[in-house]
Amino acid sequence: MSESGTKLTCYKHPERETLLRCNRCERPICAQCAVQTPTGYRCRDCIREQQRRFDTSQPRDYFIGGAIAAVLAFAGSWVMTAVGLLPGFFSLLLAPLVGTAIVSLVRKATQKRRSSKLTTITVLFAGIGAALLLLPEILLSLSLLLVGEYSFLTGLLVDLADRLCRTALCHDPFQHERLLDSKELIC
Repeated sequence: MSESGTKLTCYKHPERETLLRCNRCERPICAQCAVQTPTGYRCRDCIREQQRRFDTSQPRDYFIGGAIAAVLAFAGSWVMTAVGLLPGFFSLLLAPLVGTAIVSLVRKATQKRRSSKLTTITVLFAGIGAALLLLPEILLSLSLLLVGEYSFLTGLLVDLADRLCRTALCHDPFQHERLLDSKELIC
């Protein structure tokens, strides 16, 4: 009950009685409308209004973020492919560095403006940029699958298993390269 003795009902659901109020606008809210925050419960309208204030990106930021992410991800995947010494573990060390560089440059280029759409576009274009080197192999695999040729999958799996075994058994990168050049299967 409120101070005047009348029962409080949710402002969105008038048929539901409640004792809970939004800690920002003081409107009565039911459990379904309440969103828990570190400072208490708020109504969905106040949450939506607060989130809108944090979406500060401009339309050109999406283009800038996507372009930077695609170029840097492509460069990172090209370096990993060109160097050839970065299988398995080493690529796990390089990927976060490339990701950090992408995030830092996008934030600097967009003057630290932010939005969830900008994050999504940056991640999407980073994935596209990293996959560009694989595009010929992806298209070849898809074309073989479309014509009903599945035997190449066996060769891919055997090659993958061979590389994984050689990488797991050899900790010296130069020895690893010699093993990859040899035709014998160690596993």
